[in-house]
Amino acid sequence: MTGIHLYRTARGPVIRVGDDHRQLPSQDWDALVNRDDLSDHLARLAENAPKLDVPASGELPELQAPIGTQEVWGSGVTYHRSRDARMEESEDAGGGDFYSRVYDAPRPELFFKATPHRVVASGQPVRIRADSKWNVPEPELTLLVTSSGAIVGYTVGNDMSSRDIEGENPLYLPQAKTFDGCCAIGPGILVTRDPLPPETAIELTILRGGKTAIEGRTALAQMKRKLPDLVGYLTRESSFPTGCLLLTGTGIVPEGDFTLLEGDEIRIRIGPIGTLVNPVAGGRGPTA
Repeated sequence: MTGIHLYRTARGPVIRVGDDHRQLPSQDWDALVNRDDLSDHLARLAENAPKLDVPASGELPELQAPIGTQEVWGSGVTYHRSRDARMEESEDAGGGDFYSRVYDAPRPELFFKATPHRVVASGQPVRIRADSKWNVPEPELTLLVTSSGAIVGYTVGNDMSSRDIEGENPLYLPQAKTFDGCCAIGPGILVTRDPLPPETAIELTILRGGKTAIEGRTALAQMKRKLPDLVGYLTRESSFPTGCLLLTGTGIVPEGDFTLLEGDEIRIRIGPIGTLVNPVAGGRGPTA
Protein backbone atom coordinates (compact mmCIF):
# COMPACT_ATOMS: atom_id res chain seq x y z
CA MET A 1 0.00 0.00 0.00
CA THR A 2 1.37 3.43 -0.93
CA GLY A 3 1.62 6.25 1.56
CA ILE A 4 4.01 8.33 3.64
CA HIS A 5 5.13 7.18 7.07
CA LEU A 6 5.38 10.00 9.61
CA TYR A 7 7.39 9.59 12.81
CA ARG A 8 7.81 11.85 15.81
CA THR A 9 11.30 11.97 17.28
CA ALA A 10 13.12 14.10 19.83
CA ARG A 11 14.92 15.77 16.90
CA GLY A 12 11.71 16.62 15.06
CA PRO A 13 9.39 14.85 12.63
CA VAL A 14 10.77 12.31 10.16
CA ILE A 15 9.03 11.04 7.05
CA ARG A 16 9.68 7.83 5.14
CA VAL A 17 8.72 7.17 1.55
CA GLY A 18 9.72 3.63 0.61
CA ASP A 19 13.18 3.18 2.14
CA ASP A 20 14.00 6.87 1.96
CA HIS A 21 13.96 8.76 5.28
CA ARG A 22 13.90 12.56 5.41
CA GLN A 23 14.23 14.89 8.39
CA LEU A 24 11.66 17.67 8.56
CA PRO A 25 12.40 20.92 10.36
CA SER A 26 11.37 21.01 14.00
CA GLN A 27 7.81 22.27 14.19
CA ASP A 28 4.66 22.08 16.24
CA TRP A 29 3.33 18.52 15.98
CA ASP A 30 -0.31 19.56 16.43
CA ALA A 31 -0.13 22.04 13.57
CA LEU A 32 1.62 19.50 11.36
CA VAL A 33 -0.87 16.65 11.71
CA ASN A 34 -4.14 18.57 12.03
CA ARG A 35 -4.53 19.07 8.28
CA ASP A 36 -7.12 17.49 6.01
CA ASP A 37 -4.51 17.66 3.21
CA LEU A 38 -1.81 15.99 5.33
CA SER A 39 -0.80 13.50 2.64
CA ASP A 40 -0.24 16.19 0.01
CA HIS A 41 1.41 18.48 2.55
CA LEU A 42 3.98 15.85 3.56
CA ALA A 43 4.69 15.06 -0.09
CA ARG A 44 5.52 18.72 -0.67
CA LEU A 45 7.77 18.87 2.39
CA ALA A 46 9.60 15.73 1.26
CA GLU A 47 10.79 17.43 -1.92
CA ASN A 48 13.22 19.71 -0.05
CA ALA A 49 13.83 17.83 3.19
CA PRO A 50 17.37 16.47 3.70
CA LYS A 51 17.91 12.72 3.66
CA LEU A 52 18.49 11.03 6.98
CA ASP A 53 20.88 8.15 7.57
CA VAL A 54 19.01 5.39 9.39
CA PRO A 55 20.50 2.11 10.71
CA ALA A 56 19.94 -1.01 8.61
CA SER A 57 17.35 -2.11 11.19
CA GLY A 58 15.23 0.86 10.18
CA GLU A 59 14.81 1.92 13.82
CA LEU A 60 14.80 5.66 14.39
CA PRO A 61 16.71 7.09 17.37
CA GLU A 62 14.80 8.93 20.09
CA LEU A 63 11.43 7.76 18.78
CA GLN A 64 8.42 9.30 20.51
CA ALA A 65 4.73 8.46 20.50
CA PRO A 66 3.04 10.18 17.53
CA ILE A 67 0.86 12.41 19.67
CA GLY A 68 0.90 16.06 20.71
CA THR A 69 -2.00 17.43 22.72
CA GLN A 70 -4.57 15.09 21.17
CA GLU A 71 -6.95 13.07 23.31
CA VAL A 72 -7.07 9.32 22.77
CA TRP A 73 -10.50 7.69 22.60
CA GLY A 74 -11.46 4.05 22.33
CA SER A 75 -14.12 1.95 20.63
CA GLY A 76 -15.49 -1.21 22.18
CA VAL A 77 -17.23 -4.36 20.96
CA THR A 78 -16.53 -3.69 17.30
CA TYR A 79 -15.52 -7.32 16.60
CA HIS A 80 -17.57 -10.46 17.33
CA ARG A 81 -14.70 -11.92 19.39
CA SER A 82 -14.62 -8.82 21.58
CA ARG A 83 -18.35 -9.06 22.21
CA ASP A 84 -18.02 -12.65 23.38
CA ALA A 85 -15.07 -11.87 25.64
CA ARG A 86 -16.81 -8.92 27.31
CA MET A 87 -19.94 -11.02 27.90
CA GLU A 88 -17.89 -13.83 29.45
CA GLU A 89 -15.93 -11.62 31.83
CA SER A 90 -18.99 -9.67 33.06
CA GLU A 91 -21.48 -12.55 33.27
CA ASP A 92 -21.34 -12.85 37.06
CA ALA A 93 -21.90 -9.10 37.45
CA GLY A 94 -25.01 -9.23 35.27
CA GLY A 95 -23.47 -7.01 32.60
CA GLY A 96 -23.17 -9.50 29.76
CA ASP A 97 -26.35 -8.37 28.06
CA PHE A 98 -24.99 -4.82 27.75
CA TYR A 99 -22.27 -5.96 25.36
CA SER A 100 -24.63 -8.03 23.22
CA ARG A 101 -26.93 -5.03 22.88
CA VAL A 102 -24.20 -2.56 21.93
CA TYR A 103 -22.78 -4.97 19.33
CA ASP A 104 -26.11 -4.92 17.48
CA ALA A 105 -27.04 -1.30 18.18
CA PRO A 106 -26.54 1.53 15.67
CA ARG A 107 -24.69 3.60 18.30
CA PRO A 108 -21.21 2.20 19.08
CA GLU A 109 -19.47 2.05 22.44
CA LEU A 110 -17.03 4.95 22.65
CA PHE A 111 -15.00 5.85 25.73
CA PHE A 112 -12.24 8.22 26.74
CA LYS A 113 -8.94 6.35 26.88
CA ALA A 114 -5.97 8.57 27.65
CA THR A 115 -4.42 11.99 27.88
CA PRO A 116 -1.06 12.33 26.07
CA HIS A 117 1.06 11.87 29.21
CA ARG A 118 -0.44 8.39 29.73
CA VAL A 119 0.60 7.28 26.21
CA VAL A 120 3.95 5.60 25.57
CA ALA A 121 5.94 5.10 22.38
CA SER A 122 7.16 1.89 20.80
CA GLY A 123 10.04 0.63 22.92
CA GLN A 124 8.71 2.17 26.12
CA PRO A 125 6.97 0.13 28.85
CA VAL A 126 3.22 -0.17 29.18
CA ARG A 127 1.94 -0.85 32.68
CA ILE A 128 -0.39 -3.31 34.40
CA ARG A 129 -2.37 -2.18 37.43
CA ALA A 130 -1.18 -3.38 40.83
CA ASP A 131 -4.80 -3.82 41.95
CA SER A 132 -5.72 -6.09 39.02
CA LYS A 133 -5.02 -9.78 38.54
CA TRP A 134 -6.17 -10.12 34.92
CA ASN A 135 -4.47 -7.75 32.47
CA VAL A 136 -4.32 -8.09 28.70
CA PRO A 137 -3.25 -6.04 25.69
CA GLU A 138 -5.81 -5.10 23.08
CA PRO A 139 -4.21 -4.72 19.62
CA GLU A 140 -6.08 -2.11 17.62
CA LEU A 141 -5.93 -0.14 14.42
CA THR A 142 -5.82 3.50 15.48
CA LEU A 143 -7.05 6.45 13.44
CA LEU A 144 -5.55 9.92 13.20
CA VAL A 145 -8.54 12.24 12.96
CA THR A 146 -8.37 15.97 12.27
CA SER A 147 -10.45 18.66 13.97
CA SER A 148 -12.86 18.55 11.01
CA GLY A 149 -13.41 14.81 11.50
CA ALA A 150 -11.32 13.62 8.52
CA ILE A 151 -9.35 10.37 8.80
CA VAL A 152 -5.88 11.27 7.50
CA GLY A 153 -3.70 8.51 8.91
CA TYR A 154 -3.42 5.14 10.61
CA THR A 155 -1.20 3.84 13.38
CA VAL A 156 -0.95 0.85 15.75
CA GLY A 157 -2.46 1.04 19.22
CA ASN A 158 -2.45 -1.06 22.37
CA ASP A 159 -5.49 -0.46 24.58
CA MET A 160 -4.24 -2.04 27.82
CA SER A 161 -7.16 -3.40 29.86
CA SER A 162 -7.75 -4.82 33.33
CA ARG A 163 -10.40 -7.41 32.49
CA ASP A 164 -11.22 -8.39 36.06
CA ILE A 165 -11.97 -4.78 37.03
CA GLU A 166 -14.27 -4.20 34.06
CA GLY A 167 -15.82 -7.64 34.51
CA GLU A 168 -16.64 -6.98 38.16
CA ASN A 169 -18.86 -4.07 37.17
CA PRO A 170 -19.18 -2.29 33.80
CA LEU A 171 -19.23 1.02 35.70
CA TYR A 172 -15.57 0.39 36.54
CA LEU A 173 -14.62 0.75 32.87
CA PRO A 174 -12.67 4.03 33.35
CA GLN A 175 -10.49 2.39 36.02
CA ALA A 176 -9.94 -0.68 33.86
CA LYS A 177 -8.93 1.43 30.88
CA THR A 178 -7.33 4.68 32.04
CA PHE A 179 -4.16 4.82 34.15
CA ASP A 180 -0.53 5.79 33.67
CA GLY A 181 1.03 3.74 30.87
CA CYS A 182 -2.36 2.38 29.79
CA CYS A 183 -1.87 3.04 26.09
CA ALA A 184 0.89 2.60 23.53
CA ILE A 185 0.79 4.12 20.05
CA GLY A 186 3.29 3.87 17.21
CA PRO A 187 5.78 3.40 15.84
CA GLY A 188 4.57 6.06 13.39
CA ILE A 189 1.58 7.10 11.32
CA LEU A 190 0.82 5.86 7.82
CA VAL A 191 -0.52 8.92 6.04
CA THR A 192 -2.59 8.09 2.99
CA ARG A 193 -5.72 9.24 1.20
CA ASP A 194 -6.75 5.62 0.62
CA PRO A 195 -8.60 3.51 3.20
CA LEU A 196 -6.84 0.38 4.39
CA PRO A 197 -8.00 -2.74 2.51
CA PRO A 198 -10.30 -5.15 4.40
CA GLU A 199 -7.70 -7.92 4.28
CA THR A 200 -5.25 -5.84 6.34
CA ALA A 201 -4.09 -8.08 9.18
CA ILE A 202 -3.55 -7.22 12.84
CA GLU A 203 -1.15 -9.61 14.55
CA LEU A 204 -0.31 -10.03 18.24
CA THR A 205 2.66 -11.83 19.79
CA ILE A 206 3.41 -11.87 23.52
CA LEU A 207 6.87 -13.04 24.53
CA ARG A 208 7.64 -14.38 28.00
CA GLY A 209 11.23 -15.17 28.81
CA GLY A 210 12.05 -14.73 25.12
CA LYS A 211 9.56 -17.41 24.05
CA THR A 212 6.14 -17.00 22.47
CA ALA A 213 3.40 -17.25 25.10
CA ILE A 214 0.46 -15.97 23.04
CA GLU A 215 -0.18 -15.42 19.33
CA GLY A 216 -3.27 -14.08 17.62
CA ARG A 217 -4.39 -12.67 14.31
CA THR A 218 -7.42 -10.94 12.87
CA ALA A 219 -8.24 -8.73 9.88
CA LEU A 220 -10.13 -5.51 9.37
CA ALA A 221 -12.74 -7.49 7.43
CA GLN A 222 -13.80 -9.00 10.78
CA MET A 223 -14.80 -5.59 12.15
CA LYS A 224 -18.54 -4.98 12.19
CA ARG A 225 -18.34 -1.20 12.42
CA LYS A 226 -17.28 1.12 9.61
CA LEU A 227 -14.44 3.47 10.52
CA PRO A 228 -16.18 6.67 9.30
CA ASP A 229 -19.23 5.75 11.39
CA LEU A 230 -17.11 5.49 14.55
CA VAL A 231 -15.60 8.90 13.85
CA GLY A 232 -19.03 10.32 13.07
CA TYR A 233 -20.43 9.33 16.46
CA LEU A 234 -17.31 10.53 18.27
CA THR A 235 -17.43 14.00 16.72
CA ARG A 236 -21.20 14.53 16.91
CA GLU A 237 -21.14 16.65 20.05
CA SER A 238 -17.42 16.76 20.90
CA SER A 239 -14.86 19.08 19.36
CA PHE A 240 -11.16 18.28 19.06
CA PRO A 241 -9.23 21.51 18.36
CA THR A 242 -6.00 19.68 17.47
CA GLY A 243 -7.63 16.45 16.25
CA CYS A 244 -7.68 13.16 18.11
CA LEU A 245 -6.62 9.52 17.98
CA LEU A 246 -9.29 6.82 17.96
CA LEU A 247 -8.63 3.17 18.84
CA THR A 248 -11.08 1.09 16.81
CA GLY A 249 -11.54 -2.01 18.97
CA THR A 250 -9.90 -5.41 19.15
CA GLY A 251 -10.59 -8.73 17.50
CA ILE A 252 -7.82 -10.54 19.40
CA VAL A 253 -8.51 -11.57 23.00
CA PRO A 254 -6.14 -14.03 24.74
CA GLU A 255 -7.96 -17.19 25.70
CA GLY A 256 -8.84 -18.30 29.21
CA ASP A 257 -7.23 -16.73 32.23
CA PHE A 258 -4.00 -15.59 30.54
CA THR A 259 -2.68 -12.43 32.17
CA LEU A 260 0.32 -10.25 31.42
CA LEU A 261 3.27 -10.37 33.79
CA GLU A 262 5.95 -7.82 34.44
CA GLY A 263 8.80 -8.47 32.00
CA ASP A 264 6.62 -9.73 29.13
CA GLU A 265 7.04 -8.14 25.71
CA ILE A 266 4.05 -7.23 23.53
CA ARG A 267 4.42 -7.04 19.76
CA ILE A 268 1.56 -5.75 17.61
CA ARG A 269 2.01 -5.67 13.86
CA ILE A 270 -0.18 -4.11 11.18
CA GLY A 271 1.69 -4.78 7.95
CA PRO A 272 1.34 -1.46 6.09
CA ILE A 273 2.04 0.55 9.26
CA GLY A 274 4.72 -1.30 11.22
CA THR A 275 5.23 -3.05 14.55
CA LEU A 276 4.53 -1.60 17.99
CA VAL A 277 6.79 -3.19 20.61
CA ASN A 278 6.45 -2.63 24.36
CA PRO A 279 7.83 -4.31 27.47
CA VAL A 280 5.43 -4.71 30.40
CA ALA A 281 6.05 -2.95 33.70
CA GLY A 282 4.22 -3.41 36.98
CA GLY A 283 1.89 -1.01 38.71
CA ARG A 284 2.74 1.33 41.56
CA GLY A 285 0.01 0.26 43.93
CA PRO A 286 -1.75 2.50 46.47
CA THR A 287 0.05 5.56 47.75
CA ALA A 288 -0.18 7.09 51.20
